[in-house]
Amino acid sequence: MSDTRVRTSSSEQRETENALSRTAEEEEVCPECEGRLHTDHERGETVCADCGLVVEENEIDRGPEWRAFDSGEKDEKSRVGAPTTKMMHDKGLSTNIGWQDRDAYGNTLSTRQRRKMQRLRTWDERFRTRDHKERNLKQALGEIDRMASALGLPDDVRETASVIYRRALEEDLLPGRSIEGVATSALYAAARQTGVPRSIDELAAVSRVEEMEFKRTYRYIVRKLGLEVAPADPEDYVARFGGQVDLSEEAKQNARELLRTAKAQELHSGKSPVGLAAGAIYAGALLANERITQHDVADVTGVSEVTIRNRYQELLQAAGEAQATA
Repeated sequence: MSDTRVRTSSSEQRETENALSRTAEEEEVCPECEGRLHTDHERGETVCADCGLVVEENEIDRGPEWRAFDSGEKDEKSRVGAPTTKMMHDKGLSTNIGWQDRDAYGNTLSTRQRRKMQRLRTWDERFRTRDHKERNLKQALGEIDRMASALGLPDDVRETASVIYRRALEEDLLPGRSIEGVATSALYAAARQTGVPRSIDELAAVSRVEEMEFKRTYRYIVRKLGLEVAPADPEDYVARFGGQVDLSEEAKQNARELLRTAKAQELHSGKSPVGLAAGAIYAGALLANERITQHDVADVTGVSEVTIRNRYQELLQAAGEAQATA
């Protein structure tokens, strides 16, 4: 008896699903000519694009009731907040009482009202960080934002770094390690994952922890979280470093071609990508007959002149061998 009920209910469920799918297919095509339907949101109509039949009219307008003619007017009239983001410890959903002691009309508040607003700000700040994890997260995300601003990293890198730090916090990887060290490691891993890498020296320059602690924490976070971080590509550094030394596009292209030739011969294996990029930039400038010194490249990349000299000679030798075999 129970088996019969199960078979009956499953057959009824399949019939219901088939009926719903048939209804959805019928709604997507014109009932007259089976043409493609088009929704006109301004008029609130669904019209057939082939024969012009109005299939549905007087639809609900789900947009705002006001009109705006530029982005500034749109932001002024909008009554919703910013989208949620991982870059804030509360994802941007909590309240935020402004510091201006003025009312909605711009009038200055009285002394009694100012004291009241100050008490409200204090309690609002306390409620935003209710436990030690939220306080930890707030401090770390502020540190990530500070370092990312100093390095000129875009929002997608900051968002990725925030997600990595949240995972480390949830998996209890912070005991025995500083908040700044884990935040720096998360930002370094995020920059490499998103294809806008920064060198270890650049991260260490803006971080508040020692370089050795930063490296040790980074290796620990990557291993424990199982992050897939591919080796940095030297070509990713050419555009940024080349722009800082006023390199022409021809010289940058020469540097990229030298690096591609070196990678084809596996010359990059075991060598620092920043050092290879610095050597390629110097060699690319020489091939383009541009005057640039090894000292200039060393100042921008943070690589010693000896390393630049060794790398650019290796790159030119690899390019000569490739031309000889071709």
